[in-house]
Amino acid sequence: MNLAQMLFYVMSFIALASAVFVAATKNLVRSIFMFFITLFALAGLYVLALADFVAVTQIVIYVGGILVLILFAFMLSGRETLNAMALQQKQFISIGKLPAFLLAALFLIVLLNMIIKVDANNLEWVKKSIESKNDIPVNAAMTEDIGVGLMTRYLLPFEAISILLMLALVGAAHLSRKGRGA
Repeated sequence: MNLAQMLFYVMSFIALASAVFVAATKNLVRSIFMFFITLFALAGLYVLALADFVAVTQIVIYVGGILVLILFAFMLSGRETLNAMALQQKQFISIGKLPAFLLAALFLIVLLNMIIKVDANNLEWVKKSIESKNDIPVNAAMTEDIGVGLMTRYLLPFEAISILLMLALVGAAHLSRKGRGA
């Protein structure tokens, strides 16, 4: 077993264990912070797959943006909402959760069926892509091209999206304060 395989198994274990903790814990604050670890482990897996741009995007967008929004939503939510969530049913298995378990079991069956029946090396579209030399080689210029494109040709849409996300955050803060009578 070489170093890359060992790192893959370590990152996979961290991602899976922290994701299970996020789903199973009752404490919302611990769940949010463990979600940070899950997203960082996924970014590490992207680095191991030589997808450095996707790894950086994972950290910037999900860890830097989405998770901060989740933290703001948690901090701005009222105490009554959090207390109501804590008083919900504490049973793991109940008749009300049966549709969710059935749907999860169906997805698991479809996923396992796909893994067993699909031979990734003999897919028709992969063969055609290789024969027509339509594959993209991995090199450092790809990430540089994406960065140059974002900061030149696509700068206006990039900035418009950032302004839209900021307005959503300000609107969420305003709505949460408005509910308290301020």
